[in-house]
Amino acid sequence: MQKPQWRLRASRYVVDSPYMRLRMDEVELPDGTIVPNYYVRESHGFVVVVPLTADERIVLVRQYRYGTDSIHLELPAGMLLEGEEPRACALRELSEETGYEIARCELAVQYYPEPVRSMARAYVYIGLGARKVREPVPDVTEHLEVELASVEDFRAMLVDGRIDTGATIAAGFVALQKLGRL
Repeated sequence: MQKPQWRLRASRYVVDSPYMRLRMDEVELPDGTIVPNYYVRESHGFVVVVPLTADERIVLVRQYRYGTDSIHLELPAGMLLEGEEPRACALRELSEETGYEIARCELAVQYYPEPVRSMARAYVYIGLGARKVREPVPDVTEHLEVELASVEDFRAMLVDGRIDTGATIAAGFVALQKLGRL
């Protein structure tokens, strides 16, 4: 397929904060159609960590999410800060959210979670040798509890809906595949 040529006619930010940048573009499609309000969310991306302890348990966080006004079971994850390397972000988020550190941190995959509206990438890391070294220090908006699950229980949760967030589902299946546990 040949890439279609969309032409940017105008652009402005409708939200510009440290947590979100939302740009509204006016674009012209190859057939001349004008799309006056094409929204693009800008972000540095995010990381998801699949931490595995020496006794073969996955470190998870159960946390409240304002957007859905509900509690979700997820893998530790977080947004990249400006200029931050994805691996450093993975280690930071794991430590802040869970109090765990890992002996090895390996990139499993990177992908575009929402290419229709964003250039942000997601980075999935597998963390081996996870061990608790301190209490979590979550951000002010994070209300969470740390949980451990066996690899078998984690796999079942990915399938049966107990884990219901896209980034955790994607990261979980990729990690289990890479670890030879599917």
